[in-house]
Amino acid sequence: MTDLMQGDASFELPAELIGHPARSAMLRSLLDGRALPMSMLASEAGVAASTASEHLTKLTKGGLLRVRPEGRRRYYELASSHVADALEALSQLAPRQPVRSLRTDTRARALRLARTCYDHLAGHLGVAVMQSLLASGVLVGGTGEHIRTSAGSDRLATPGHDVDYRLTPDGRCRLDDFGVRVRRTRRPLIRYCVDLTEQRHHLGGSLGAALLQRFEELDWCRPSNRAGVRALTITLDGEHGFAETFDIETRRLAVPS
Repeated sequence: MTDLMQGDASFELPAELIGHPARSAMLRSLLDGRALPMSMLASEAGVAASTASEHLTKLTKGGLLRVRPEGRRRYYELASSHVADALEALSQLAPRQPVRSLRTDTRARALRLARTCYDHLAGHLGVAVMQSLLASGVLVGGTGEHIRTSAGSDRLATPGHDVDYRLTPDGRCRLDDFGVRVRRTRRPLIRYCVDLTEQRHHLGGSLGAALLQRFEELDWCRPSNRAGVRALTITLDGEHGFAETFDIETRRLAVPS
């Protein structure tokens, strides 16, 4: 009886929220179940941080997003599976739109594909390299997954502490044959970070830094020429090298659009 008294559902508010280009871009980038910070969502939508904040406030108040605090950071994720189902259904009906800004789209995709995190590799490629090292037995001790519900001290976009990754003797020989030279410092050999965008582990520490240095020496990836941009460009040599050495098909590293 209560449902009957409530009347028909009103589509106007969610339709207005979803229909804005910047807000729809933010929602699409969260369809894979991850939570992202405002800075990344602003990049995905191609808007300034102040504008992104306004859009995110509307989406949160409108019940489409929820906020997840992680330390000092705030991450946004879809409010429920119902929101994801609705967006998936709309994507089947909506016509494909051309990219509004090739520069913005390319920059956002590039940052998610491959970038530096301090002095080591991050993004989709960084996570893929970590997975390859684990699958091949170079590293042992974990799966590379960040499971929020069972995490101890680990938080998104920060160095991890929950998992004790170790370099195997065979792995040490293989990396030595590959030309990886680790500098002798007080820095830990192996650390990991919970990747900002992929929300899985990528390799840090002095080994992670040495591995990225080797990739750059081989010209498998190059820093962006744009000031202040941490994105890395994967070269043609890199496409072949990552495929042959790490079994990573870089062109198949899907970045949600």
